[in-house]
Amino acid sequence: MVIVLGVALTGVVLAHAVFAQNPAAGGAPTMPGQDTFGAIAEIVGILEADPATDWTKVDVERLRQHLIDMNEVMLRAAVSQTSVPGGLAMDITGTGRTEQAIRAMVTPHAVELDRMPEWSAKTGPVAGGVRLTVIAKEPGDAKLVARIRGLGFAGLITEGAHHQPHHLAMARGKALSGHTH
Repeated sequence: MVIVLGVALTGVVLAHAVFAQNPAAGGAPTMPGQDTFGAIAEIVGILEADPATDWTKVDVERLRQHLIDMNEVMLRAAVSQTSVPGGLAMDITGTGRTEQAIRAMVTPHAVELDRMPEWSAKTGPVAGGVRLTVIAKEPGDAKLVARIRGLGFAGLITEGAHHQPHHLAMARGKALSGHTH
């Protein structure tokens, strides 16, 4: 009986320690439930924690519209990918709000991709959207060419760590150079 009580007590103590270290394990949610909501909540938290925030310039609605554009491009755009020597050409197309979002987002993102040391990126207009071409600066680098092709549009659009600073700048009423959205 003493052994059974000792094992049970040890279990209770260990469970309490686990829940104390990880509140989510105890049933308290930590995720906001929707990605746009979560991104905006994160930015609002940063703005509220910064005593230098100029609230007369803050424009969270602009950020919300941009996040809608991101959603349009990632979820509603049609993408046709073609291997080209040294990389990949992608026609990103849509209609209505999706086409507008493609034009607003893909061209400036190509500028960001082109700044990266390992590849070159350019865009051109196509019916209903944009053609994005990304090629390795060293076209003989088979591993890099395979990486470009493997990432495809969805992976390449995430490359470069400019998204989060861009979102914060937008909410603060500023823009990063080269971005019109």
